Amino acid sequence: MKSGWARRREKLKKGFAGRALLWCLSMVYGAAVVMRRWLYQANILTSRKLQAKVVCIGNLTTGGTGKTPAVLLAAATLRKRNFPVAILSRGYGRRTKDGEVMTLLDDNPPPWTECGDEPWMMHQALAGQNIPILVSPDRTKAGHEAVTFYHSRVIILDDGFQHLKLKHDLDIVLINALDPFGGGGLLPLGNLREPIGALSRAHLIVLTHADLVSDEALQDIRQRILNVNSRVPILEAAHKADFYFDVRSEKRLPLDHLDKKKIVALSGIADPSQFEESLAGVGAKVAQKWRYPDHHPYTARELRSIQQVRNGLPLVTTFKDFIRFPKNWRDIMEDEVLVLSIKLEILKGRNTWIDSLLNLAGEPPGLSA
Repeated sequence: MKSGWARRREKLKKGFAGRALLWCLSMVYGAAVVMRRWLYQANILTSRKLQAKVVCIGNLTTGGTGKTPAVLLAAATLRKRNFPVAILSRGYGRRTKDGEVMTLLDDNPPPWTECGDEPWMMHQALAGQNIPILVSPDRTKAGHEAVTFYHSRVIILDDGFQHLKLKHDLDIVLINALDPFGGGGLLPLGNLREPIGALSRAHLIVLTHADLVSDEALQDIRQRILNVNSRVPILEAAHKADFYFDVRSEKRLPLDHLDKKKIVALSGIADPSQFEESLAGVGAKVAQKWRYPDHHPYTARELRSIQQVRNGLPLVTTFKDFIRFPKNWRDIMEDEVLVLSIKLEILKGRNTWIDSLLNLAGEPPGLSA
């Protein structure tokens, strides 16, 4: 489901005056992006260096690339080899003071409203791996705390390709193969955060959802990238269902748990169709679809409406959505409530992914068993 702004933008695009307005705003936005980049290149604005290697995982467009599973995969890849690693996140939607650094590490994280839904979700996914997640808009300050208090040797910067205040040692850019360049236009006309030429800064590019497009389309995307950055490795990846999580019992369930069963799909994410297709791909039959805007905070009234018409069918949502349920959801929702956990799987270039991270990190403190 599109946000209010997305609907207004689509309405503006239908008329000449609206398109002209969006084009003008895109020109202003583009000039500001170029000027900001120049200020950093000229050292008028300065980038800070941490006493740790910084891996940036970001994108060129707004939403839809599957960035969070990539952050989790990078963190797990390094932690498996015993590297002290931390994740820095801005914490979209958090309600705490701007200057505060909040760390998620123990078994009792704060409510998602205080730290942001994505950091909270990552903390749950990485439970037991001793990976601190530091949340603050001041990611330089958060990075210093990761090094000082947790002795982190590698810092993963979540959604940081446009974050220039902190120096990056490895820039990994995700591109959604289904919509690689955001319609070709800068915000607000298109969905590009920066001109395509910004890919010249990338050290590694991952084409996500590569399993959903043709080989010809992938080759066209590759060629367009190589026209900008002729030496960058280009990997291919897919988002795969991993397991179901029963939120009542807090137990993992196998993917065949809902095979050939009718279910209700609930999501408030950038691309709900991908979530619904993932459910169908593991055998579930999506009988009802409930879609809300990205980062939508659910109300008790909304859940009651769903409960009244779901007819006892299992409800499946995403981790990102479940943590935005109201506190009294158990009093409202009957029957099964499950979360579909998604992982990023490197289809082509897995060794390049691992080698890029390990070569950056340096000599490991000691390999895990």
